Amino acid sequence: MIIDCHGHYTTAPAALEAWRKRQIAALGDPAATPQRSELVIGDDEIRASLEKAQLKMQRERGTDLTIFSPRASFMAHHIGNEATSREWSQICNDLVHRVCQLYPDNFIGVCQLPQSPGVRPENSIPELERCVQELGFVGCNLNPDPSGGHWKEPPLTDRWWYPLYEKMVELEVPAMVHVSSSCNPVFHATGAHYINADTTAFMQFLTSDLFRDFPTLKFIIPHGGGAVPYHWGRYKGLAQDLKRPPLKELVLNNVFFDTCVYHYPGIELLAKVVPVDNILFASEMVGAVRGIDPDTGHHYDDTRRYVDQLQGLSADARYKIFEGNARRVFPRLGERSARAVNAAGRRG
Repeated sequence: MIIDCHGHYTTAPAALEAWRKRQIAALGDPAATPQRSELVIGDDEIRASLEKAQLKMQRERGTDLTIFSPRASFMAHHIGNEATSREWSQICNDLVHRVCQLYPDNFIGVCQLPQSPGVRPENSIPELERCVQELGFVGCNLNPDPSGGHWKEPPLTDRWWYPLYEKMVELEVPAMVHVSSSCNPVFHATGAHYINADTTAFMQFLTSDLFRDFPTLKFIIPHGGGAVPYHWGRYKGLAQDLKRPPLKELVLNNVFFDTCVYHYPGIELLAKVVPVDNILFASEMVGAVRGIDPDTGHHYDDTRRYVDQLQGLSADARYKIFEGNARRVFPRLGERSARAVNAAGRRG
């Protein structure tokens, strides 16, 4: 079985974006705020949004189950206030839940948290509990910078975040560290802001004792870990200079990296530098990079091809990357992913 740990509903029906635009336009005129009941999306619209996109690519690329969350760039936690974010997050999470209900063998949910600049992280706990306990989601996306590129919140290792981490541990769910759109023109969203956040989160973890306080807390740093694998020697040396424990002991029991790296040399480097136990397969298909690489004739985000090309990777290592590590990091996959195994067998 191949589990893709990083998918977003980037192809959601146009009605979702139209409702969001109305919500934003009404921030200066609360009387014009749209009602949730005014957002009408039929099951057939959801099917149409997936059949020629994510589902088609699953079939073509031979992947089975996508861990699926709302569109990251649409989270936009910097827009409006806490109430704005809560309403928008619930709508997006409910739509992902409908996807998972329509295609339980293909998708399983991860939630968007209703974060807002300056609002304490524990205020997101009710939505996390709802999504995990009522909707069957298996994780959350955690934005370390709800300000959208201005970095006003405390580091992820600050006690500011601890109540949320306590709930994550209780629920046995990991967080993918994932920023949203950038409202700072200095940082291109997907080309700079995302990668900056991945790298920044790792450095924060390196300089803290967070995992001494939360030994079972788990994070996925997406996009191959940003700059981390390329500069592994820098981080190893910084930890040494700061009198920190070795990286393996300091972070690698709790921090994992996905394979959303869009060329073979990058995947090859990731697999050489990061222990195989810390790599989860992912593609973020129909995401930040949707085109075809003229040098290969294949989509950049067809990441399974890169993993398949890795030399000297044992069968056990391939199992860990494609399935086993995801099961360890997302323990709530459980029976729902077992159904996907059976479905994969039937398709085979």
